Amino acid sequence: MTTHGHARQPVSLDHGPARDWRVVLLTITAGAVNAVSFIALGKVFSSVITGNMVLLGVAATTGNSAAAIHGGVALAGYSAGVLVGAPIAARGGEEHGGTWPASVTATLTAEAVVLAAFCAGWEAAQGHPRGGAQAALLVVLAAAMGMQSSAVRRLGQMSSTYLTSTLTGVLAGLATRKVPEGLARSLGSLIVIVAGAVAGGFLATTSAYPWLPVVILLPPCLVIAGALSAHRRAARTAR
Repeated sequence: MTTHGHARQPVSLDHGPARDWRVVLLTITAGAVNAVSFIALGKVFSSVITGNMVLLGVAATTGNSAAAIHGGVALAGYSAGVLVGAPIAARGGEEHGGTWPASVTATLTAEAVVLAAFCAGWEAAQGHPRGGAQAALLVVLAAAMGMQSSAVRRLGQMSSTYLTSTLTGVLAGLATRKVPEGLARSLGSLIVIVAGAVAGGFLATTSAYPWLPVVILLPPCLVIAGALSAHRRAARTAR
């Protein structure tokens, strides 16, 4: 119900700390998939696309066609993911934002579907994709990271897929003795992206490869579940 003469104020969907731990959780997946794409999908990254662009330049000077193909596939997949994910994440406008808009949850749900497709392909290839299967899995994984990047970008100046600016902010804060905004989130992300990479790298190189989908899918699924619960609470409060 709206009070006569007054527009209803938007209900905040969540608080900053809940938002931050979700971003940290998503970073686990990013660490794992980047490790997998580098180890098993052509020695390129699925979300550190600027690094892949450098590799494309190196490939052009060294004549390494395989590196050029893999770098181009990752770039194309990531770009497709952003082009699909950004319009979904932008839906609703600022007035329905809160700290975790429903459009972010929708984008991450779409990403989870894409990640599930990757996991199905990974299991079908028994953890050792080759040729066309390798390229297909790389483009799917990069697309998922593009979607995740679009979702988190909707939340503000933060990232769960490429952390150079995050590291820069932490180090700059130390150098200037100023506590950067979101310090706990930044430190958490920097720690867990390494942990995710360790887990992903281990599973991609051992007989435990069938467990890789757990590391990749569990974090976004937990984030989606938490966000949906928050949306339901907000809806009850609005009523």
